[in-house]
Amino acid sequence: MGFPVWEALPAPDVPYELSDPFLLVHEATLKISPAMANLDTEHPHRGFDNLWYVLKGTTSTGHTTGPAGTIERARLPEGSLLHLRTGRGVRHAEGIGADQLREGLEGSEVRGVLFWVNLARRDKQVEPTARIVQADDLSRIQEGNATSRVLVGEGSTVRLGTPALILDVVLERGGRAPHNVPSDFQGFAYLLEGAASFGANHAPAKEGQLVLMGPGEAFAVEDAKPRTRYLLMAGKPYGEEPRFNGPYVD
Repeated sequence: MGFPVWEALPAPDVPYELSDPFLLVHEATLKISPAMANLDTEHPHRGFDNLWYVLKGTTSTGHTTGPAGTIERARLPEGSLLHLRTGRGVRHAEGIGADQLREGLEGSEVRGVLFWVNLARRDKQVEPTARIVQADDLSRIQEGNATSRVLVGEGSTVRLGTPALILDVVLERGGRAPHNVPSDFQGFAYLLEGAASFGANHAPAKEGQLVLMGPGEAFAVEDAKPRTRYLLMAGKPYGEEPRFNGPYVD
Protein backbone atom coordinates (compact mmCIF):
# COMPACT_ATOMS: atom_id res chain seq x y z
CA MET A 1 0.00 0.00 0.00
CA GLY A 2 3.01 2.29 -0.24
CA PHE A 3 3.75 2.42 3.52
CA PRO A 4 6.97 1.23 5.17
CA VAL A 5 6.44 -1.92 7.24
CA TRP A 6 8.81 -3.69 9.63
CA GLU A 7 8.63 -7.44 8.96
CA ALA A 8 9.76 -9.37 12.03
CA LEU A 9 8.40 -12.67 10.71
CA PRO A 10 9.02 -14.48 8.41
CA ALA A 11 12.75 -14.10 8.91
CA PRO A 12 15.65 -15.84 7.14
CA ASP A 13 17.00 -17.32 10.39
CA VAL A 14 13.60 -18.46 11.75
CA PRO A 15 12.41 -21.62 9.97
CA TYR A 16 8.65 -22.07 10.06
CA GLU A 17 9.08 -25.28 12.08
CA LEU A 18 10.15 -23.08 15.02
CA SER A 19 7.42 -20.43 14.67
CA ASP A 20 4.48 -22.74 13.75
CA PRO A 21 1.57 -21.78 14.02
CA PHE A 22 2.65 -18.12 13.53
CA LEU A 23 3.20 -17.09 9.92
CA LEU A 24 3.81 -13.35 9.85
CA VAL A 25 4.37 -10.34 12.12
CA HIS A 26 4.28 -6.81 10.66
CA GLU A 27 4.54 -3.51 12.52
CA ALA A 28 3.91 -0.07 11.05
CA THR A 29 3.38 3.52 12.15
CA LEU A 30 1.33 5.59 9.69
CA LYS A 31 0.63 9.31 9.66
CA ILE A 32 -2.89 10.24 8.59
CA SER A 33 -2.71 12.40 5.46
CA PRO A 34 -5.03 13.45 2.58
CA ALA A 35 -3.09 11.13 0.26
CA MET A 36 -4.51 8.16 2.16
CA ALA A 37 -8.17 9.03 1.64
CA ASN A 38 -8.43 7.76 -1.94
CA LEU A 39 -6.12 4.75 -1.69
CA ASP A 40 -7.65 1.53 -2.94
CA THR A 41 -6.44 -0.93 -0.32
CA GLU A 42 -8.89 -3.77 -0.95
CA HIS A 43 -7.13 -7.12 -1.20
CA PRO A 44 -7.92 -10.85 -0.77
CA HIS A 45 -6.87 -13.35 1.92
CA ARG A 46 -7.58 -16.98 2.74
CA GLY A 47 -6.43 -19.83 4.93
CA PHE A 48 -5.43 -18.18 8.22
CA ASP A 49 -6.45 -16.03 11.18
CA ASN A 50 -5.57 -12.36 10.64
CA LEU A 51 -5.19 -10.27 13.81
CA TRP A 52 -4.62 -6.52 13.84
CA TYR A 53 -3.76 -4.89 17.17
CA VAL A 54 -3.82 -1.09 17.44
CA LEU A 55 -1.05 0.20 19.71
CA LYS A 56 -1.62 3.92 19.18
CA GLY A 57 -4.23 6.15 17.54
CA THR A 58 -7.46 5.14 15.88
CA THR A 59 -8.20 3.77 12.43
CA SER A 60 -10.88 2.01 10.40
CA THR A 61 -11.14 -1.19 8.46
CA GLY A 62 -13.49 -3.19 6.26
CA HIS A 63 -14.00 -6.81 5.26
CA THR A 64 -16.41 -8.75 3.09
CA THR A 65 -18.02 -10.62 5.97
CA GLY A 66 -21.42 -8.92 5.70
CA PRO A 67 -24.59 -10.41 4.16
CA ALA A 68 -23.91 -11.79 0.66
CA GLY A 69 -20.26 -10.76 0.99
CA THR A 70 -20.86 -7.04 1.49
CA ILE A 71 -18.16 -4.97 3.17
CA GLU A 72 -18.61 -4.38 6.89
CA ARG A 73 -16.91 -1.24 8.19
CA ALA A 74 -15.48 -1.19 11.70
CA ARG A 75 -13.71 1.38 13.86
CA LEU A 76 -10.48 0.34 15.60
CA PRO A 77 -9.63 2.66 18.50
CA GLU A 78 -6.37 2.45 20.44
CA GLY A 79 -5.96 -0.85 22.25
CA SER A 80 -8.56 -2.72 20.19
CA LEU A 81 -8.05 -6.01 18.39
CA LEU A 82 -9.49 -7.17 15.07
CA HIS A 83 -9.81 -10.92 14.60
CA LEU A 84 -10.50 -11.75 10.96
CA ARG A 85 -10.82 -15.46 10.15
CA THR A 86 -10.14 -15.49 6.43
CA GLY A 87 -11.15 -19.14 5.98
CA ARG A 88 -12.08 -20.01 2.41
CA GLY A 89 -11.61 -16.41 1.27
CA VAL A 90 -12.37 -12.82 2.19
CA ARG A 91 -11.56 -9.39 0.84
CA HIS A 92 -10.05 -6.92 3.25
CA ALA A 93 -10.15 -3.14 2.78
CA GLU A 94 -8.55 -1.09 5.52
CA GLY A 95 -9.67 2.33 4.30
CA ILE A 96 -7.06 3.76 6.66
CA GLY A 97 -7.42 7.47 7.25
CA ALA A 98 -10.69 8.29 5.50
CA ASP A 99 -12.78 8.52 8.68
CA GLN A 100 -10.00 10.28 10.59
CA LEU A 101 -9.61 12.96 7.91
CA ARG A 102 -13.34 13.72 8.10
CA GLU A 103 -12.92 14.16 11.85
CA GLY A 104 -10.03 16.61 11.54
CA LEU A 105 -7.32 14.16 12.63
CA GLU A 106 -4.90 14.90 9.80
CA GLY A 107 -1.32 14.45 11.03
CA SER A 108 -2.24 11.99 13.77
CA GLU A 109 -0.36 8.71 13.96
CA VAL A 110 -1.59 5.14 13.94
CA ARG A 111 0.74 2.38 15.16
CA GLY A 112 -0.29 -1.23 14.86
CA VAL A 113 0.90 -4.80 14.70
CA LEU A 114 -0.54 -7.29 12.20
CA PHE A 115 -0.04 -11.00 12.68
CA TRP A 116 -1.13 -14.06 10.77
CA VAL A 117 -1.77 -17.37 12.53
CA ASN A 118 -2.17 -20.50 10.45
CA LEU A 119 -5.33 -22.59 10.26
CA ALA A 120 -5.23 -26.38 10.08
CA ARG A 121 -5.65 -27.65 6.54
CA ARG A 122 -9.03 -29.14 7.54
CA ASP A 123 -10.25 -25.65 8.57
CA LYS A 124 -9.09 -23.62 5.59
CA GLN A 125 -12.49 -23.74 3.90
CA VAL A 126 -14.55 -22.42 6.83
CA GLU A 127 -16.84 -19.40 6.47
CA PRO A 128 -14.94 -16.12 7.00
CA THR A 129 -15.85 -14.13 10.12
CA ALA A 130 -14.77 -10.88 11.74
CA ARG A 131 -15.01 -9.41 15.21
CA ILE A 132 -13.60 -6.46 17.13
CA VAL A 133 -12.52 -6.73 20.77
CA GLN A 134 -12.37 -3.33 22.47
CA ALA A 135 -9.51 -2.43 24.82
CA ASP A 136 -11.78 -2.42 27.90
CA ASP A 137 -12.87 -5.98 27.10
CA LEU A 138 -9.34 -7.41 27.22
CA SER A 139 -8.46 -9.20 30.47
CA ARG A 140 -5.44 -8.03 32.45
CA ILE A 141 -3.08 -10.15 34.53
CA GLN A 142 -0.09 -9.42 36.77
CA GLU A 143 3.04 -11.59 36.56
CA GLY A 144 5.99 -10.40 38.61
CA ASN A 145 6.67 -6.79 37.62
CA ALA A 146 4.69 -7.15 34.39
CA THR A 147 1.15 -6.14 33.57
CA SER A 148 -0.30 -7.97 30.58
CA ARG A 149 -3.34 -7.64 28.37
CA VAL A 150 -4.61 -11.03 27.23
CA LEU A 151 -5.27 -10.87 23.49
CA VAL A 152 -5.59 -14.64 23.15
CA GLY A 153 -5.71 -17.16 25.99
CA GLU A 154 -7.58 -17.72 29.24
CA GLY A 155 -10.00 -14.85 29.80
CA SER A 156 -10.06 -13.82 26.12
CA THR A 157 -13.04 -14.24 23.83
CA VAL A 158 -10.75 -14.73 20.80
CA ARG A 159 -10.32 -18.37 19.78
CA LEU A 160 -7.78 -19.32 17.16
CA GLY A 161 -7.65 -22.57 15.22
CA THR A 162 -5.15 -23.99 17.71
CA PRO A 163 -4.68 -23.38 21.47
CA ALA A 164 -2.59 -20.24 21.86
CA LEU A 165 -1.42 -17.50 24.22
CA ILE A 166 -0.85 -13.93 23.03
CA LEU A 167 -0.05 -11.25 25.61
CA ASP A 168 0.77 -7.55 25.40
CA VAL A 169 3.26 -7.23 28.26
CA VAL A 170 4.48 -3.99 29.86
CA LEU A 171 7.15 -3.70 32.55
CA GLU A 172 6.65 -0.06 33.49
CA ARG A 173 9.44 -0.08 36.07
CA GLY A 174 11.52 -2.74 34.36
CA GLY A 175 12.79 -5.79 36.21
CA ARG A 176 11.62 -9.36 35.81
CA ALA A 177 8.55 -11.23 34.55
CA PRO A 178 7.95 -15.01 34.72
CA HIS A 179 5.61 -16.51 32.12
CA ASN A 180 4.11 -19.99 32.27
CA VAL A 181 3.71 -21.45 28.79
CA PRO A 182 2.35 -24.95 28.08
CA SER A 183 5.17 -27.33 27.24
CA ASP A 184 3.60 -28.25 23.89
CA PHE A 185 3.49 -24.59 22.76
CA GLN A 186 6.18 -22.78 20.82
CA GLY A 187 6.60 -19.18 19.76
CA PHE A 188 8.49 -16.02 20.60
CA ALA A 189 8.56 -12.59 22.18
CA TYR A 190 8.52 -9.55 19.90
CA LEU A 191 9.93 -6.34 21.40
CA LEU A 192 7.79 -3.24 20.91
CA GLU A 193 9.79 -0.96 23.21
CA GLY A 194 12.78 -1.14 25.52
CA ALA A 195 15.12 -4.09 26.02
CA ALA A 196 15.48 -7.19 28.20
CA SER A 197 17.00 -10.66 28.36
CA PHE A 198 14.86 -13.71 27.61
CA GLY A 199 14.79 -17.39 28.43
CA ALA A 200 17.18 -19.74 30.16
CA ASN A 201 20.11 -18.53 28.07
CA HIS A 202 19.35 -14.85 28.83
CA ALA A 203 19.22 -13.91 25.16
CA PRO A 204 19.28 -10.09 24.87
CA ALA A 205 16.76 -8.33 22.66
CA LYS A 206 15.73 -4.75 21.97
CA GLU A 207 12.96 -2.91 20.13
CA GLY A 208 12.08 -4.51 16.79
CA GLN A 209 13.73 -7.84 17.57
CA LEU A 210 12.15 -11.26 17.99
CA VAL A 211 13.30 -13.92 20.50
CA LEU A 212 12.37 -17.57 19.94
CA MET A 213 11.28 -19.72 22.87
CA GLY A 214 13.06 -22.92 23.70
CA PRO A 215 11.46 -26.07 25.17
CA GLY A 216 9.92 -26.05 28.64
CA GLU A 217 7.03 -24.48 30.55
CA ALA A 218 8.81 -21.38 31.88
CA PHE A 219 9.81 -18.35 29.83
CA ALA A 220 11.55 -15.83 32.08
CA VAL A 221 12.19 -12.20 31.18
CA GLU A 222 14.91 -10.46 33.17
CA ASP A 223 16.87 -7.22 33.35
CA ALA A 224 14.15 -5.33 31.52
CA LYS A 225 14.62 -1.59 31.13
CA PRO A 226 11.80 0.61 32.43
CA ARG A 227 8.79 0.78 30.07
CA THR A 228 9.85 -2.35 28.20
CA ARG A 229 6.92 -3.71 26.19
CA TYR A 230 6.65 -6.89 24.14
CA LEU A 231 4.17 -9.28 22.59
CA LEU A 232 4.47 -12.82 23.91
CA MET A 233 3.11 -15.16 21.24
CA ALA A 234 2.94 -18.91 21.76
CA GLY A 235 0.74 -21.65 20.35
CA LYS A 236 0.41 -25.36 19.75
CA PRO A 237 2.01 -26.12 16.37
CA TYR A 238 0.08 -27.91 13.64
CA GLY A 239 3.06 -29.71 12.18
CA GLU A 240 1.71 -29.01 8.69
CA GLU A 241 3.84 -27.29 6.08
CA PRO A 242 1.92 -24.24 4.79
CA ARG A 243 1.84 -23.43 1.08
CA PHE A 244 2.32 -19.69 0.58
CA ASN A 245 0.80 -17.94 -2.41
CA GLY A 246 0.98 -14.20 -1.74
CA PRO A 247 -2.05 -13.30 0.41
CA TYR A 248 -3.19 -16.96 0.48
CA VAL A 249 -1.94 -19.69 2.81
CA ASP A 250 -3.10 -23.14 1.70
